Amino acid sequence: MDSAAESVNPDATRVVDSKKVWTTLITNTSYLPGLLTLAYSLRKHSSRYPLIALYTPSFPASGHAALDARSIPKQPIPYLLPSAPKDFTNDPRFHDCWTKLVPFSLTSYDRVVQLDSDMLVLRNMDELMDLELDPPQLGGQGDKVFAASHACTCNPLKKPHYPRDWIPENCAFTTQHADPDAAQIRGAPATAGLAMPNGGLQVVNPSSATYHLISEALASPSSTSSYDFADQSLLGDLFHERWVPLPYTYNALKTMREKGVHDAIWRDDEVKNVHYILSPKPWDEEEGKESLESHKWWWKYNRERLEEEKKAGIDDGF
Repeated sequence: MDSAAESVNPDATRVVDSKKVWTTLITNTSYLPGLLTLAYSLRKHSSRYPLIALYTPSFPASGHAALDARSIPKQPIPYLLPSAPKDFTNDPRFHDCWTKLVPFSLTSYDRVVQLDSDMLVLRNMDELMDLELDPPQLGGQGDKVFAASHACTCNPLKKPHYPRDWIPENCAFTTQHADPDAAQIRGAPATAGLAMPNGGLQVVNPSSATYHLISEALASPSSTSSYDFADQSLLGDLFHERWVPLPYTYNALKTMREKGVHDAIWRDDEVKNVHYILSPKPWDEEEGKESLESHKWWWKYNRERLEEEKKAGIDDGF
């Protein structure tokens, strides 16, 4: 393992027997209900692979106790930032997102599928563990460096600080409206729309050499200063056209379901993994007073989780 990987992940010991794993980043307890329900949803749908919580130094003792009580494996990672600070005043959530690049360095695993903690698995996705990608030996120089779904660049909430070219006409998913059947099984080409992956789900073959390329990009202020969307901007730029586009079903952004966004392709019974991007999160709302239909799905799974935990004697408020 080269120094680039060692510097970001000095403790590379595997924490589970499996060499293929799901991982999710956790930096504080505000996302812990999401992580715990994500873990439950993977088990509910009989995934053969473990979920590892990648925690940063800021993660508190109460969070560790919650993970330990539920026997969720955990692994320490450093908090990752570019060499030059990037102002994310309008979107503080992106400060944490650079750290989602760490899975590229976890070379003690053969396959890492990184999931955001605000996701809910609705169907088994184990096939992602066998998806064809470049072998680590190619070191980020091949045509299938990683896999992800596209970012939705419609800006449906009309956030004023988003780039001006984030409009429906420039969204990769818009290109699929004419053939919704195909959209359930194929992603739009990596070149479609603004050609940006969404960082919520990333399928990775960890590689020290690939991570070294990422480290170099993080150390280049001329690059990172222009990245409005942190990790996904970096990946879309550094590996332009050299990633495998997954259908939306693996990273179904909750906003896509809304009328006039991408309801033309969205099918509830085809979604494998829903992503609760933006605020509010389902757990920020009261059960029974959900603002979106998809939030009701999360509460159903969360209620099942809490009932299961109560029977096991776990009742810590998370």
